[in-house]
Amino acid sequence: MTSDSMPVADGARNSLYGPLADVAADAGYPGSHPERVGFFTDTSVCIGCKACEVACKEWNGLPDPEAGALALTGMSYDNTGALGSNSWRHVAFIEQTVPSRADPGEPELISAVADGGATRWLMASDVCKHCTHAACLDVCPTGALVRTEFGTVIVQPDVCNGCAYCVSACPFGVIDRRDDDGRAWKCTMCYDRLRGGLEPACAKACPTDSIQFGPLAELREIASVRLADVQASGHPEARLYGADPDDGIGGAGAFFLLLDAPEVYGLPPDPVVTTKDLPAMWRWAGTAAAVLAAGVAVAFAGRRR
Repeated sequence: MTSDSMPVADGARNSLYGPLADVAADAGYPGSHPERVGFFTDTSVCIGCKACEVACKEWNGLPDPEAGALALTGMSYDNTGALGSNSWRHVAFIEQTVPSRADPGEPELISAVADGGATRWLMASDVCKHCTHAACLDVCPTGALVRTEFGTVIVQPDVCNGCAYCVSACPFGVIDRRDDDGRAWKCTMCYDRLRGGLEPACAKACPTDSIQFGPLAELREIASVRLADVQASGHPEARLYGADPDDGIGGAGAFFLLLDAPEVYGLPPDPVVTTKDLPAMWRWAGTAAAVLAAGVAVAFAGRRR
């Protein structure tokens, strides 16, 4: 990050839990900072083309997969498998057997109909959530993880020491270390493109607008309208995931419209920032240390008698 984009040193500290109206201001940026941006991924129109994966890898210069890394995994057509240090976008393919609809002409992601019901595909492009309360950022001891002026969370690879605290802190299992250099890597929401006034590569490449990019507040309004339309079209189980500022991470900067439960997509049903109880933990640790010190003092005082 350049000097003109770094947070001002005014003593501001990131909050750890609950709704937060302005994450950039909370991180120390001046009031003139850009509005927060994010992703809204509408999985109901994802066709599994993986254009987002390819665009992400090409723009960010991610390393080529190791030999055999894209071999068949036994998980349908999902050859990426999961998000990782070299895969910042991951298109999941979920194959389900569902009851056949009475109206065969009703639009649905149905590929085959048999006696046991119909087979449908659920496809979703997963990505770092750029949480309002990002545990990866909170636990980083070197300042490698920072909040940008756009409200996103990025890794500064030249500052990362490879401790992996962020890997264990992320409630979504997003951030990962590379085997060759040990440093942590994840989606930056194309920070370099944002600073140039461009949208992220994945959203630019998506042919169905499944991945939408823009001001986060506007995306949440768009998502609410879209959810109502999807539910009215015969999908009452559809839901928004990560759009609620009152959830366990304060709302995500990258949220989703899902056609089934989060667990079906490999997402935690009720994610909570892992540093939520950090202040209480430090208080208890301080109390324990004080009690121990008092006990040692009493013991030494008794010996002197």
